[in-house]
Amino acid sequence: MSLKQEITDDMKNAMRARETARLGAIRLLLAAIKQREVDERIELTDSDILSIIDKMMKQRRDSITQYEAAARQDLADVEKFEMSILQTYMPEQLSEAEIEAAVIQAIATTGAASPQEMGKVMAILKPQLAGRADIAKVSGLVKTKLFK
Repeated sequence: MSLKQEITDDMKNAMRARETARLGAIRLLLAAIKQREVDERIELTDSDILSIIDKMMKQRRDSITQYEAAARQDLADVEKFEMSILQTYMPEQLSEAEIEAAVIQAIATTGAASPQEMGKVMAILKPQLAGRADIAKVSGLVKTKLFK
């Protein structure tokens, strides 16, 4: 079953169970998927959907930080709930050791030796680790490996 079909089925189940908060979060995700499909006139693949989910999770993290800074815990809790719903569709996160091994492998594959070649390494890692690791952390790890 495709990821889009799984999300649609979860929406139907949430409707039947009258889980309004969960239903709202799933509908936001489906709306984002549909918007991208209409804009680009394509049928999205599972990896495309994962990138949308990843982007939405990043937005939620930013919102949570801002809401907590403004002492609006009620709004931060809503964002945390939506983030937990989005997290269910993401693949299992890689451990630090697995990420480091992937970075070392990518550096060896590209033959990168300086920070100027970081783009080559990231071009290999992004599709490989999409949805399974925080790309910003991976980027930082690549940078530290290339500066040594």
